[in-house]
Amino acid sequence: MLWALPNTLVGLLLGAIGMAFGARPRVRPGDLACVFHHWPWGPGGAITIGNVILHTGDDLDVACATYAHAAGWGAEPAVSLALHERAHVYQYLVLGPLFLPVYLACGGIGARNRFERAADRFAATGRGWWPWPAPPRAKR
Repeated sequence: MLWALPNTLVGLLLGAIGMAFGARPRVRPGDLACVFHHWPWGPGGAITIGNVILHTGDDLDVACATYAHAAGWGAEPAVSLALHERAHVYQYLVLGPLFLPVYLACGGIGARNRFERAADRFAATGRGWWPWPAPPRAKR
């Protein structure tokens, strides 16, 4: 967690700013994260920054579409948003301050990013949160 601390501090700062606009923090020990629910900005869903999850809703334990499904790469069942974000927490714990540059170099937010596909795989199966080797793409 110390290795991810620089990112976590940024997440906590953003969470504290969000609290002025109605965000509410909740520690989720099982996810190794502090979640700020009702995050007031963004298109919806959640984003992980270190051991902090900024979530626009009121409950992280909901189903969500996989990135591949949303991109039209095939029909996939919905997965757990909490598990998807937990996978990103694990990825931050390994890569620490290198996470964001490596994540962005892999394509940023979207179905082509191996970090997102690995998080979807973990959310679907409970295994495979590490992005290498890249998870297979769903067939079109």
